[in-house]
Amino acid sequence: MKHATITPTDNGPYIVEGDVTLLDAEGNAFETTDTIALCRCGLSATKPLCDGSHEKTYFNAINRAPSTSGAIGSQAFASTP
Repeated sequence: MKHATITPTDNGPYIVEGDVTLLDAEGNAFETTDTIALCRCGLSATKPLCDGSHEKTYFNAINRAPSTSGAIGSQAFASTP
């Protein structure tokens, strides 16, 4: 079993690679492959999967890991425009 990784792409979706199960709010599984792209612009017609809508709307998000040690848990962060 391949360890799963989640990578936020620059100005695009989260790329999920590895063995994962993607469930909806009722616990039903989406049909997926070992690499999926999850929408983060909020405009995809195929949510939670990315359909490329971010390219037409100039979605802007570049994420980098902090340079100091310390894990980011399940905290919510406010974004500034």
